Amino acid sequence: MNKITRRSMIKKTGMTSLALTIPFPLTLFSKENDMTRNKIYDVIIIGGSYAGLSAAMALGRSLRNVLVIDSGKTCNAQTPHSHNFITQDGIKPSVIAKKAKEDVLQYNTVEFLNDLVIDGKKAQNNFEISTEKGEQIKGKKLIFATGIKDLMPDIKGFSDCWGISVIHCPYCHGYEFKGQKTGIMANGDTAFHIASLVNNLTNDLTIFTNGKNNFNIEQTDKLKKNNIKIIESQIIEVEHDNGNIQKIALENGKKMTFNAMYAAIPFKQHSELPITLGCETTEQGYIEVDNFQKTSIEGVFACGDNSTMMRSVANAVANGNIAGAMANMELIHNEF
Repeated sequence: MNKITRRSMIKKTGMTSLALTIPFPLTLFSKENDMTRNKIYDVIIIGGSYAGLSAAMALGRSLRNVLVIDSGKTCNAQTPHSHNFITQDGIKPSVIAKKAKEDVLQYNTVEFLNDLVIDGKKAQNNFEISTEKGEQIKGKKLIFATGIKDLMPDIKGFSDCWGISVIHCPYCHGYEFKGQKTGIMANGDTAFHIASLVNNLTNDLTIFTNGKNNFNIEQTDKLKKNNIKIIESQIIEVEHDNGNIQKIALENGKKMTFNAMYAAIPFKQHSELPITLGCETTEQGYIEVDNFQKTSIEGVFACGDNSTMMRSVANAVANGNIAGAMANMELIHNEF
């Protein structure tokens, strides 16, 4: 079957001018409507965001038959701009993702499927994957680029601001709020770590512990020395304008003006399949990998936010590239 490319579609339909303004959806690029599932892929990549696409490119350039399965749910969907990524600083994440997909689709051994993986197992020398739409797919290696799901607290307005003015990473977003009134929603060691990390970005920091603080004496002294305030009253609402914090409302009735707030919130793995397959996890809940993105299960790799606390587009691209290269190396060892 001939692959439908953007160029051939434009040529056949005469949509040249229209194609400049309307991006094709991922399904138009993929072969999902008529692709055969009898083949065994060299690598199945579960998750088609930055890490997954980076792995796919490394494998595509190695002439590996790859299937990327993506459900279209990204954790930074409402983040307006990506930062701390050379050549892409300040660009919308969706724009970066669109260009990344176009780059990967230049390699005709890489295929895409818009679907959700719901189950999988090791079967002899391969892995068998089941999807929500009923697909049964086999692959020699698996790469999980499935990300994590942030668990929003029950605070009105919090989720509306997440990724916009309620942020988790000073390297991704801190510069944009330099010198501004900034909160930290955390307690104990985590709050102390964040405060020390962002203290050079602003001299107006307040820690919201949402209950009695549990700082030790040394931490309390250092916070006081750096004029960092501690508030124990519970946050009940984040008042905002289209995701931009205006005020933080407290249980004691006070409302305080802020521009940004760092928040350390719990998360869970976006996909439980790695754990089902037996992949070990860290104490923090990340998939445990070595320096080559290998998990504890032979032939299974993980990359991106699911396996590191360094959550950024740049880092996802970096370790996705490593995962792709190392999966290819394992295939070479098996074949050569």
